[in-house]
Amino acid sequence: MNIAVIAAKGRVGTKIVEEAKRRGLEVTALNQDVFSLGREDLDKYDVVVDAVGGWMKEKAPNIPNAVKHLTSVLRGTKTRLLIVGGAGSLYLDKTHTKTVMMLPTFPESFKLVATVHQEALDYLRGVKDVDWVYLSPAGDFVADGDRTGSYLLGGEEYFTNAEGVSRISYADYAIAMVDEIVNPKHHQERFAVIGK
Repeated sequence: MNIAVIAAKGRVGTKIVEEAKRRGLEVTALNQDVFSLGREDLDKYDVVVDAVGGWMKEKAPNIPNAVKHLTSVLRGTKTRLLIVGGAGSLYLDKTHTKTVMMLPTFPESFKLVATVHQEALDYLRGVKDVDWVYLSPAGDFVADGDRTGSYLLGGEEYFTNAEGVSRISYADYAIAMVDEIVNPKHHQERFAVIGK
C-alpha cells in the first residue's frame, strides 16, 4: 500500500507519517503547496491523507479549498482520500440539527477553524465520485498527548468516554487514521474518534 500525506510537516501530518512508518507502510510526506498537486502527482497512491490546517484568518480557507482541490484532482480514480477533520461539526443529538460549535460555550477562538471545517465537510457530502473519509477528533485534541494505543470510534454525534471526557492525543488520532487506511470501514462518510 502506497500512502501520501499532504502537509506532512504539520503537527497532525507528522504523527500520521510516523504511525505509518512504524507499521512498515510505504508513505510519502508531501510538503509542497497542495494547490500545485495534480492528478499525475496523486493517482499513483492508494491513499492520500489531507492534513492541511490553518488557524490564522488568512490560512483557514486552505482547509475547505484543499478538500475541493483534492476531490477535483482525484475524481474517478481509485485513490482513497482521508481528511483530518474537526470536532465542531459533530452533532449534539440524533436529530442532527445542532452542532458542537453552536453551543454558547463553544470558544470564540475556535469558531473560525470550526466553520471552515464545516464547509469542507458540507462540500464532501456532495462528492460521489471520490472514495473520501472525514475523521473528526475529540473535542479536546491534544498535540503533545501520549500515544496510548487505544481509542473509541463513533459516528456523527459528539460522544465521551466512560469518564465523560472527549479527548484524544494527536498520536492516538494517527493510530485511528492509519487503522482506517489499512482496514477500510468507512466510505464517503464522516466518523469520529476519542481516547479511552
